[in-house]
Amino acid sequence: MKRKAQDDPNPSSGETKLKNITRTSTEDGRSEKHLATRVSNMRPVHPKTAKFEEEKFTDLEDGRFKNERGEVFVKAIKAYKSKDFLNSRRGRLMRIMCEYEETEQRLEEQGVHHTILVFGSARARSHADWEKQVEVAKQERANAQTPEKIEKCDANLLRLRRLEWMCEYFDKLTELCRRLAEWGSKQPIQFHISSGGGPGLMEATNKGAHLAGQKSIGMGISLPFEPGLNQYVTPDLAFCYHYFFTRKFWMSYPSRVLIVAPGGFGTCDELFELLTLQQTGKKQDTPIVCLGKKFWQSVINIDAMVEFGTVSPRDAKRLYFTDSVDEAFDYVTKKLGVFVEQELNKAEN
Repeated sequence: MKRKAQDDPNPSSGETKLKNITRTSTEDGRSEKHLATRVSNMRPVHPKTAKFEEEKFTDLEDGRFKNERGEVFVKAIKAYKSKDFLNSRRGRLMRIMCEYEETEQRLEEQGVHHTILVFGSARARSHADWEKQVEVAKQERANAQTPEKIEKCDANLLRLRRLEWMCEYFDKLTELCRRLAEWGSKQPIQFHISSGGGPGLMEATNKGAHLAGQKSIGMGISLPFEPGLNQYVTPDLAFCYHYFFTRKFWMSYPSRVLIVAPGGFGTCDELFELLTLQQTGKKQDTPIVCLGKKFWQSVINIDAMVEFGTVSPRDAKRLYFTDSVDEAFDYVTKKLGVFVEQELNKAEN
């Protein structure tokens, strides 16, 4: 029989304290009560353990050590403390489980159950930062000495000039996420802004939430040229993944709407994966806003896919194209408003 928390006459005696946390299953939409265990005032499992750890030891050769009484022991490493094992091929499953379980625990502790997910290019910058990049590139070109260096600098300048148009979407996405973060914080079911945690349009996403005074999520991937997440991610909600599939799972699982801004291979990969999950019934229908009408309708010809029969007309209608912050805001809040009403009705019933 389970023991109730109120049965304990001395709740500070080290017994388990219980706290109810409400979560929502994204598989069937039902509200569930999860019992989260909080343990305080933990005592040592065995008194000898504490005494053993307080002793002073002297290292000997061949992995041995002795205590103050001259007793000799062989060092042994616990498996979960062995970095060699955890970083080995055999330890891969544990690493995957850590990325899954630790994310769920932290999201739950921070009260994050529903997100507004945003994808977008890491290459975009605000117009001011873009101008700084161009000035640096011009200076590097002026200082270039060899033909190889000159060619490289010219290619970099061309790339930067091609990206100027994206500055507009950096500003638009910042404003859109600011407004959505404010709106989401006032709903009966709160919505948090979530991004891939990197620079560019991901930074614009988190910046918008930051300007609204709301916490936001950054789910980054370990890359050699990105030492951390962008400065606007809430530290307690900053995640770094080694595996793309665990990262994409936790980006999509709690999402209730997707805003996809202009981007490259990674952005397209994430967009199509979410579409596939919905098409196959692995995820509930999630409204999708494609911010950047000309870009997305040029890059992805959904109508052609419908004509060729590879995509159904219903699936094509999942995408809402716009360039307007107002239109995107109205579309998202209307869709999420329906979601909130449905969840509240389920909770009442």
